[in-house]
Amino acid sequence: MASTIPDPHPRTDDASGAAPPASGRAGRIEAHGVDHIPDSERHGRPRELFSVWAAANVNYLSLIIGGALVLMGLSLWQSLAVIVVGNLFWLLTGLLATSGPAAGAPSEVITRSLYGVIGNRFNNAIGGWLVSVCYFALNLAAAAAAAFALVEKAGITTNTPVKVVVVVVIAALTLVISVYGHGMIMKLYLPITLVLAAAFAVVAFAVAGHADFAYRPAEPLTGVELWAVLVAGVTMIASGPLSYTTSADFSRYLPRTAPRKGIVGWTAFGAFLPSVLTCALGAVAATAVDMTDPQTGLERILPGWFHPVFLLALVLGTIAINALTAYSAGLALQAVGLRIRRSLSVIVDGVVAVALTLYGLLASSLLDTVSNALQLAVVLTGPLMAVYATDIVLRRGRYDGAALSDETPNSPFWYTGGVNGAGALALGAGVAAATLSVNTLYAGPVADALGGVDVSLPVGMVVSAAVYAVLMRKHATVRAARAEA
Repeated sequence: MASTIPDPHPRTDDASGAAPPASGRAGRIEAHGVDHIPDSERHGRPRELFSVWAAANVNYLSLIIGGALVLMGLSLWQSLAVIVVGNLFWLLTGLLATSGPAAGAPSEVITRSLYGVIGNRFNNAIGGWLVSVCYFALNLAAAAAAAFALVEKAGITTNTPVKVVVVVVIAALTLVISVYGHGMIMKLYLPITLVLAAAFAVVAFAVAGHADFAYRPAEPLTGVELWAVLVAGVTMIASGPLSYTTSADFSRYLPRTAPRKGIVGWTAFGAFLPSVLTCALGAVAATAVDMTDPQTGLERILPGWFHPVFLLALVLGTIAINALTAYSAGLALQAVGLRIRRSLSVIVDGVVAVALTLYGLLASSLLDTVSNALQLAVVLTGPLMAVYATDIVLRRGRYDGAALSDETPNSPFWYTGGVNGAGALALGAGVAAATLSVNTLYAGPVADALGGVDVSLPVGMVVSAAVYAVLMRKHATVRAARAEA
């Protein structure tokens, strides 16, 4: 079977800059979910992806992670090196984005080629929906903390009813963007990027006046201890790009003729640049203020008039990243097999995330538990990213969008009983190898033998990619894709 079936609709490559069809405009709720996007509705240019990823990466979490590197015992320049290396993993996010225009489908459907129609439902339930909702809840809690401080500045006591209202309002603003979908995201994220960049530029100016650019800890790390912290720092930074195995969700409306290099470049650069700058700002700030409590620490050096603006920027940045998370989680819920509209699936995700956030903030330490669990997420997301990227390389970026939409036993992606054994075994092998090599909440035997150095990220990715490449080398759908390339 050929790997690309021509679409019955006429092709448009949007080279003339024509306006997108009504179904893809910002003022209309996106009609498409996990279904195939016909060529007649493809529009846009790869460069538009820059602002989507930039807006999502000028955020509070990046600031905290950058500061954490210094708090872990690294010098400023060691921290900056770790930030650059860890953010290079955005290149993989960019590579995955190329599968969107090729298939005219989101990542949640494309991964049927990896795991089979039935196997992919489990992949989406755990690696897609569950992880996304947990991230949504954690980011929502972070935004709520900034919003609580803003409410307090307005003279309002943040009692339980007020906290509930604040969380619900932030979640509602986020879900409006996610429900309207792709068109709204493409429309809003350039101005959001510019606003956030301006706000963080003021923070950078204030920090620069107090920073110690020659900072070194009083007792510098050496030997195995230094390597353990360096590797842990890279893993912590890389967990961000590795969590976006859904980057095709935001590129699938591009014409299938869109240049792959442009898709990789604008996606990766759009995320890499702001993430590096924001993380670096957090690291530099840690040489001047106590970044164990960034809001309080930065308030001491920021202009008084600007601190409320800074808090608003933190909330806006979190809304931007959570809107993408909720959008993909909604698609994952559909891909699991729940037969509801994409807009309703997004709302379901939001309700679950709000419930988790409120329960964690008001009733228990649930969010702490979820946070600890997500520290181990790279054990899963690393192999998931590696298998997906390997599949793209094996198929040379060729995907049959119409065939991927077929969920019957006649689908070329049904494999055996609806499961692709190669994908399942490769993912299992990668996760097992990473689990043996981790040193986060516990020390695996490999990490223990290496003196505590956590090598779960490279080990998990290399093992899963190698196993998948070997097992899929002779598969018919891969041979067809390579023959057509």
